[in-house]
This record gives sequence, C-alpha cells and structure tokens, in this order.
Amino acid sequence: MIRPTRRAILIFAGGIPVALIAMASDQALWPLGLYFSMLVILAVLADAALALPSRSLLPKVDVPDRLYIGETGAVAVRIAPLPYPRGMRIEMLLEQRGDAERPVLVPIDLHPQEEGQAELPVIPLRRGIVSIDRLWLRWRGPLGLAQIGKIAEIGRQIEVVPNIRGVQRAELRFFPHDALIGEKLQQQKGEGTEFEALREYTPGLDIRFIDWKHSARHRKLLCKEFRTERNHPVVLAFDTGHLMVDPLGPIPRLDHAINAALRLAWLSLRSGDLVGVFGFDARIRHYTGPMRGTQYFARVQRATAQLAYHTQETNFTLGLAELNARLKRRALVILFTDFVDTTTAELLVESMHRIANRHVAVFVTFRDGYLREAADRAPGSFDDVARSVIAQDFLHDRSIVLERLSRIGVHCLDVPSAALPVALINRYLEIKQRGLI
Repeated sequence: MIRPTRRAILIFAGGIPVALIAMASDQALWPLGLYFSMLVILAVLADAALALPSRSLLPKVDVPDRLYIGETGAVAVRIAPLPYPRGMRIEMLLEQRGDAERPVLVPIDLHPQEEGQAELPVIPLRRGIVSIDRLWLRWRGPLGLAQIGKIAEIGRQIEVVPNIRGVQRAELRFFPHDALIGEKLQQQKGEGTEFEALREYTPGLDIRFIDWKHSARHRKLLCKEFRTERNHPVVLAFDTGHLMVDPLGPIPRLDHAINAALRLAWLSLRSGDLVGVFGFDARIRHYTGPMRGTQYFARVQRATAQLAYHTQETNFTLGLAELNARLKRRALVILFTDFVDTTTAELLVESMHRIANRHVAVFVTFRDGYLREAADRAPGSFDDVARSVIAQDFLHDRSIVLERLSRIGVHCLDVPSAALPVALINRYLEIKQRGLI
C-alpha cells in the first residue's frame, strides 16, 4: 500500500492559499492551482517508484513458543540484504491479541548490502495465550513524500506460563552437584526428629539428646543423632478470587504467589517431600494430590498454569473445609491469599483455625507498599490527611487479623512480593528443622 506522508500533505496544503491568492488577483491564473496539485501527485508517485518495492522485502520472523509471566519476551525479525542502493529506515509494529502490554513501534536502519535485525518486545500481563497475528512494516521513499506499507502474516501463539527461572536459581543454591561423581546425598544430620545413629558425646552437643540407657550399657556417654524427616505432604493452596487478580506491580498477585510456590515445590520435591496443588474461590477450581519425586514437577507446573483468574468472592469456608476433608494425614498447608479488613477476614480466620487443628498452616499475604507510603506521607492537604487515615486503618486491620492467626498457631508471612520466594523457603526450612510437621 502507498500513501502520502505528512510532508507531502503539508506541501499540498501550503499551495492552496497561494493558488487562491493568484486566482483572486487574476482569474486567468486559475490553472496554476491545478498544475501545482498535479505536480505534487506526480512527485509522490515518483518517490514511490524510487522507493524499495514491497515485494523485495521478505522479513523472517522468529516467535518464541512460550514466555514466563513477569518477564519481557521478544519477537525477533531478520531482514536479508536488500537489492537497494540507499540506506533506509523501516518501522515495524506487531499486531497481537491477548493480555499483554500494547505493542510499540520499533525502527530499524538498513544499510546497503547489510542484514538487519530487530527485536519487538512482548510483555505479558497474565498467564494464558498471546496471539501474534501480523507484522506491519512501513518505509519512505528517498524524497520522503511517499510511504509504502506491507503486512506480513504470522499467525503464531505464545503460551504464557508461570515463571520457573527462580527454580533454576534455587537448584544451584540448595543442591550441590558433582559433574564427575554424580548427585551428592544430603543427610542433614543433627536436624529434625528422625533417629539416625548413636555417636559418642563430645563437648558442644546438646545434653538433652544423651541416651542414658545405652550410655550405661557401654560405660560411656552416647548421644542420639537425628536427621530431617522426609515424606511430608506439602499442599500449595491458592485463592483465585477477585482480590488475587488485582495487579501488584506488572502482574497479578496470583502470579506472584505461583512464582514463589514453584520454587518451594522444586525444593520440597528434591528434599523428598510430597507436593500438591489446590485452587479455589467461590467453588473448587483444581486439586492435585501430593506427589513425590522431581519427575512430577512438570505436573505441578501444569497444575499451577491451569489456575485461571476469577472475579468471584472467595468462599474460605467451602474451600478450606474441602481441603481439610481430602487430606488424610498431617500436612503442611500453605495458603496464598489476601484480605481487606477484619470483617471480610472473619470467616477466613475461622476456617484457618480448623486447618491449624490438624495440620501445619502457613498464611501468606502480600504487603502493599502503597499503604505504608500513604500512611507515612507528610500531609499537604485535607485529601492527604484523609488518605493517610484510611491507609492507617487498613494497616491496623491487617495487623489485627495476622495477630489472631498467629495466636491460633498459624505461621503468617506478610512480605513484599519481591521478598516472598526467599521468605517462603526460609519458613519451610524452619518448620522442617523444628520438626513441626
């Protein structure tokens, strides 16, 4: 497609007043306006003829198969050397559908007999599918009067999945590898409650673990040695209601929870524990029973990817009662959710109390920095004072709910989204070390 540029339109529009003035002074000069218009049109056509023909431009587009939520992906475009003697600039724009940031116009400067490469960013906002339908290209002629456009059909889809980049970092941090010998066994002696062996007492060991019966038999002090217990069910429970759909930064709260939970799931599976996934809001959305072994991590990832966004109010009584009924043995239940005030959290506290009676419960929420900033900001007007008072009331209600949960034996985590993965793993290791499961 060929169309005039802004420069051509301005030149054409600038000639209209001149033609009108000439006609007003002498009616015999009216053909000058027609000649000027035809001259501009011919210049535009000549510029289009001298420009790069659209049939010569054959871009090669590389679309990734999947993207991780919270990260920026890119569609790579490569243009082979063109049979055109002049340098030129080509502007490119993606036509996309799905929950992603609006595409931006990306220019690329091409030089004679040189290959051009560019990356067009794709920033997903939610999990799901982002469709890349077409690539729009446009460039100008050497005079800058004609603009030539071309559409390249793509028709590809990008799957947006939970972010597992942190799983790889957790693997390198918590599990050492030996490339020559193989995987190194970690016994973690001295922690947990599972009996490992007897050893002779040495200064520095805990005297509470001295086995007096065997010490009397062997006529020397012997101390019990323990190791971390394994085989514990760990259930990752996700609230998929409307509060978890609200964005916290670039992505929803639910995706922050899933990204942190996947790191913990990998660590738990490598440690020998069982990992399950549970999702609910107004009704039960998903349940995957606890499974053992790192080969099931892909299944856990697929289960979290299937947790859709819902706008219903969360029914904690139904969801947590159903989870409590499905768990036949004591487990570590980690609930990712959020609340607004003490009134909406009343049923939540009662339901968590029933869970904490049978299981070890961890309550995970996201600390919103905007509330703290609004409460601490120096007021400059009456609106600032009102905003600060409201934010302080919300913070006070959150502290009351978290304190009530702590009193009934629930482990509470109220941290910013960036610090959640580390805080969650530390709390898991602390619970394992203390033998609470």
